[in-house]
Amino acid sequence: MLTLVSAIKTLRGHSHRVTSVALSSNNSLLASGSEDQTVKLWNVSTGQCLKTLRGHSNWLTSVAFSPNSQMIASGSDDHTIKLWDVNTGQCIQTLKGHLDKVWSVAFNLNGQTLASGSIDQTLKLWNVNTGQCIQTLKGHNDLVWSITYSPNGRMLASASSDQTIKLWDGNSGQCIQTLKGHTSSVYSATFSPDGCILASGSEDQTVKLWDLSTGKCLKTLEGHTQLVWSVVFSPNGQTLASGSQDDTIKIWDINIGRCIKTLRNERPYEGINIAGVTGITQAQRASLKDLGALTDGEN
Repeated sequence: MLTLVSAIKTLRGHSHRVTSVALSSNNSLLASGSEDQTVKLWNVSTGQCLKTLRGHSNWLTSVAFSPNSQMIASGSDDHTIKLWDVNTGQCIQTLKGHLDKVWSVAFNLNGQTLASGSIDQTLKLWNVNTGQCIQTLKGHNDLVWSITYSPNGRMLASASSDQTIKLWDGNSGQCIQTLKGHTSSVYSATFSPDGCILASGSEDQTVKLWDLSTGKCLKTLEGHTQLVWSVVFSPNGQTLASGSQDDTIKIWDINIGRCIKTLRNERPYEGINIAGVTGITQAQRASLKDLGALTDGEN
């Protein structure tokens, strides 16, 4: 069932595409990273932009709050990670070492270690206090899109264009397991709240659920019509949300593996049918489809 939804709030201020968002631990602050090379810090209740953090020299690709929400990490196409003081908005450290764009950043449970994933096919672990690279994890043979720590911090998962998800020991940095089953790039991975299941989203338009005790795929969730960019579990772990390039968010019941709701933002020209109109270019048709004046089945 498709449900058209209206935004509770729309936060405006970035001058280019927003590539990443993250909520603070108490859900009062939101950080956003953009292709305009800035991080913005927002008050969730009011929608007000509190600070704009500048310093990167290329697009922002990822942002993450530390567990105590006193620090933000940002990854960029400029090959660096920056650590920011939330209270002052000042850059504390610039972490250098990746040889290409940094696509994902994640703090460990105590906030003392930061993990990063890059187009250079590696993960790096950083000491947050010193800014030094502790370890470089190698094993993927294509770029690393996404990294995430398990709820207990003992495991790190990485999703890659090599069509796999790798599980790493959070302390030793050793690769524990490689999950195989997707048929194209894997863009995102997330642990269930109890740490027993991993969900992954892929360019193959599917979401997969993995049993971490066996490494076996439990379910393949099908329904998106374009690549899946992002996946996240609900706090109780019973449902999963997936965001796709098909402009929808799907909510899945993970016990039965069924989509229970499909959400899409209502578009300005929703329901207007111009399928029979002639004399417009393909580019114009694509724009009108984005605005809702054409459906996916109309050319």
